[in-house]
Formats: sequence, structure tokens, C-alpha cells
Amino acid sequence: MTLIRFLRDNAPFLAAGALLSFGSSFGQTFFISVFAGEIRAAFGLSHGAWGAIYTLGTTASALVMIWAGVLTDRFRARALGPAAMALLALGCLSMAILPGSWGWALPVAIFVLRFAGQGMLTHIAVVAMARWFAAGRGKALSIASMGVALGQAVLPVLFVAGLALFDWRLLWVGAAALSLLAVPLARGLLRQERTPQSVAAESQSLGMEGRHWTRSRAVKHWLFWMLVPALLGPPAWGTALFFQQVHLAEVKPWSLGQWVALMPLFTAMTIGANFATGAALDRLGTARLMPFLMAPWTVAFLVLSQADGLGLAALGLVFAGIGGGAQAVLPGAFWAEFYGTRHIGAIKSAAAAVMVFGTAIGPGVSGALIDRGIDFPDQMLGIAAYLGLAGLLMAWGVRRAAPLLPAREVLRAAA
Repeated sequence: MTLIRFLRDNAPFLAAGALLSFGSSFGQTFFISVFAGEIRAAFGLSHGAWGAIYTLGTTASALVMIWAGVLTDRFRARALGPAAMALLALGCLSMAILPGSWGWALPVAIFVLRFAGQGMLTHIAVVAMARWFAAGRGKALSIASMGVALGQAVLPVLFVAGLALFDWRLLWVGAAALSLLAVPLARGLLRQERTPQSVAAESQSLGMEGRHWTRSRAVKHWLFWMLVPALLGPPAWGTALFFQQVHLAEVKPWSLGQWVALMPLFTAMTIGANFATGAALDRLGTARLMPFLMAPWTVAFLVLSQADGLGLAALGLVFAGIGGGAQAVLPGAFWAEFYGTRHIGAIKSAAAAVMVFGTAIGPGVSGALIDRGIDFPDQMLGIAAYLGLAGLLMAWGVRRAAPLLPAREVLRAAA
């Protein structure tokens, strides 16, 4: 099936996935970190204190995701998606109205943003695409993830420009309004939603050993734990990269505006890698692609650690974009291919909790090290080493598990 025909035949479902993905932007680090300077000033926080608060709120969201992610196996995206959008709007509004003396409430606001946006909306979109599509799963995941790629390209630039014109709290009111405006649009796109109950039995994909794995069995399997370091890596340190963008502008020879102006390049590479990965995934399967997932991230941090101008900064973001594009597609498809689709929501929620916890670790650790005099660029060499080792561990585990796949997938992995 050609891409144009695939888009035409599945337009409402793909658009819904992209909208859910875009809607998650207001709970993503690349958006929240735009206001890092204003938040630290308003609440009297150091880099380490702000990082600790962000870590606390994000860790809480990861824990709740273990339970809440299972809801995608029980309820329709038509109900869960708009509910998550409304909750995200509430989190945006709380950022707008919290007085500086209410620092104790800031972790709660961060929890709501991270849980509803980066947690649930992303999870709902990925699970829906993985469940609704089989042969075209890679293309579906690629297209749906374009929403957050668009958000990353457009929103930081718009809101950084808005900071020069409006009070930062007013901009959070605008974010809340946009999130609420997306609710009826999502419901309209999903009015004829494909549901887990309406998916034909033959379209359910079996996992390793020719069966559907439950979450309890999946998390007891050795492969899951061999992937955990790699699942943590890009969320932790990719999040830290954008979380510390204000700090980077202070210690590197570029301004925040110049750095943010590179985001369209990052997004272009993300989109290109996204579609390339999706096409390769449908042809080759995740067993042959997952072993290389950490490579571009490793190179990105090596380059950025040495960047002394916008040229190398742009090159580093090119590799980060390639890593981000692959990251948006491969893990979601991996769980369906290796563990089956019947309980994909529950299994993906466990993986999502690990990844969300990773996004909690990065800002907290990097902020604490900055407070101790270790600037984030100096941390990047250690980050690159971690990512490289995590990639090697994952590659070994995936290649060892590939023979356990159903016959068709084994042949594709060995081709």
C-alpha cells in the first residue's frame, strides 16, 4: 500500500494519533523548560532545586502511569484522550495562577503536566497506533508522532517570542486554552474509533513463543530488564538536554533565542528519521533495527559536549533528531512485535513508566551536578558513555531473543 493511499484510507485515525501526540507538547520538557528562568525567579529556586522539583513531579507521574496506562486496554481512546487533554489544561492553568509563595504546590503542578501530557497523551497515541495497525504499524507510529515533532518545532519558538511581549503566566493560560480547544476536535476524529473489541482476532499479533504476553510475565522476562538502561537513556538525557537549555545558553557561546532557532532543524531531522524508521520497520522488523537505536544519541552528546559555536550545536541536534525520530517509532512497535498486542496497553504502560522515570532522573541529576560546579557540557561525555553501553546491552539482548519470535518474524529478523 502506498503512503498516499494509507493516509487516505486511515486519515481520521492517523490524524487523531497526531493530535494526541501534539497535545502532549504542553507537558513535555521542551515546552516547560522554556519557562525555566521565569519559574526559578518566581519561586526563588536554584538549578538543583528546580531540577529536584521536576524530578519529584515526574517520578510521581511515572508511578501513576503503571496503573493508569492499563486503562488503554479497557477504555476507548475517544474517552481517555479528551480526559487527558482536559487534565493537561488544568495543569497549565495551575502554572499560571500559583503564587511564588506556594512553592510546595509546584511539584503537584509539574506532576499534572507530566502525567497528562508526556505520560498519558503520548501513551494513548502509541498504544492506539500499535493496536489498530499491523502491516502498516511503522507508518502509523511515524505519522502519529509527527504531532509532537510539530509541537517541538513550533511551540518553543512561539512561546520564547511571546515572553518578550507577555507575562509568562499569561502564556500558560494560552496553553490551557489550546489544550481545551483540542478536546472537541479529538472527539470528532475518534467518533468512529477502532476499539480493541472491534479489532478482528486475526489482526492480533502474537509475540515471542507464539503467544500474547501479560504484563506480569513480560516484566519477569530477562529481555525486558536488558532493555531498561536503553529505555531510561534517551528520556533521561534527552530531557536533560532541553531542560537545561537556559543553562546551556549561559555557558555556551549562543543565546537561548539562537538555540531555540535550531529547533526546526532538529524537528526536520526527527521527521526524516521518523518516516525512514517507520518504512524500514515495516520491511525489516524491530529485531534488526533496535540494536542501533542508541548510536545517534551517543554521537549527539559527543558532538554537543565539544560544541563551541552554533555549527557544532546544529550538528549535535541533527544526530539528536535522528535518535529522536527512531525513538518515537521503534520502542512502541517493539513491544507489539515481541510481546503481542492483546495486552499491549498494560505492557507499554510498564515501559512508559520506566521512560517517564528516566525523564525525572535527567533534570534532577544534571541540576544537582550543575549546583556542584559541573556544567552540563562537562556531563555529556559521561552521558555518551552510558548511552553507548546501554545500546550494546540492548543489541545483545534483542539478538538473543529474536529466535523466539513467531516464524514470520524470525525469518524477517534473519533476512
